[in-house]
Amino acid sequence: MKKISIIICVIIAIIMAYQLAVYLMGINKQDKIKVEPFLAFGNNTDVFFKGRVIKPYTQKRPSSRNNWLSNIIASVRRYAGSSVSMAKVEITFQEKSYTVATDDDGVFELQIGDSRPVDTHNEMVTFVVLEPVTRKSSTSTATMEVERYSGSVGAISDIDDTIIISHSTDIGKKFWLSISKNALTRRPLPGVSEFYKKLTENGSYPMFYVSSSDWSLFDLIKDFLRFRHIPNGPILLKDKHINLSNVWKSGGGNHNHKFEKIELLFKLYPEMSFYLIGDSGQKDPEIYAEVIEKHPNRVKGVFIRLVDELDSDRRQNLEKAISQTNFHFIESSQEAIQILEHEMSIK
Repeated sequence: MKKISIIICVIIAIIMAYQLAVYLMGINKQDKIKVEPFLAFGNNTDVFFKGRVIKPYTQKRPSSRNNWLSNIIASVRRYAGSSVSMAKVEITFQEKSYTVATDDDGVFELQIGDSRPVDTHNEMVTFVVLEPVTRKSSTSTATMEVERYSGSVGAISDIDDTIIISHSTDIGKKFWLSISKNALTRRPLPGVSEFYKKLTENGSYPMFYVSSSDWSLFDLIKDFLRFRHIPNGPILLKDKHINLSNVWKSGGGNHNHKFEKIELLFKLYPEMSFYLIGDSGQKDPEIYAEVIEKHPNRVKGVFIRLVDELDSDRRQNLEKAISQTNFHFIESSQEAIQILEHEMSIK
């Protein structure tokens, strides 16, 4: 009981600190607008852009030496940034400009066609906040390199409890991990780096990440992938804005957006067949089964890490999908590697 009381007191203190941070950030907030680019990728003709506009927060680079209190303070700062809805953003690419507006959560996106790659140099896109107008404009402009992908094979992976230990089925543990750890102290599932390198043949074909985590965790996930030597790739997260008072909802709720983002990738890369990787803790098996039903010839293989054993009703509902030889339930990355090596050896 004493330990629980301490945790409750810490949580209350965090929420109070968050509310104070939001209040302080409200001072001269018109002078502090930041554009955060998330995605700039596509195929040989189409390119997809995504980002958001927020009232910014101050954040230091993560360190493996940070203690839990330092990480909690960093979480407060991360979630103190509030969305700017109905902001106008100018996106300039290949000497053409497009104006888009942010939604209620400060998120904007744009997909353009007829934009073949330029071979002479790296392609860059520029994002500029046109409205609201601020006196301090240093953070209202950002650039990002555009990544083009092609080929016949790709991979799409979930994040929570698929590559990073999140305890998504336990709200208490999930909340504590979310606020007390950083990108360098969060732990991966054992063997994930080796499995994903083998899956993508050491980066020979692209890796995409689709998760129900919110965009406030974008920088954490990107740093985590780099630090743990897990193949980099576009990260597609859930648009709904989360703040510290309901941070445990990140990664939860409705997962329909996962199917929508997988559909986006299938449309962008019609020549690709995909590996799909997830876990049984949430709805990944059901989502992937729906993908297989809609695109029966586009799924190269499915790997689902078992968080708990599937109950009989759930397994029965998935029977059609899991009866296929390429739908695998695994308990470890090493088991997945063995299956992958066996499939490669018989081709």
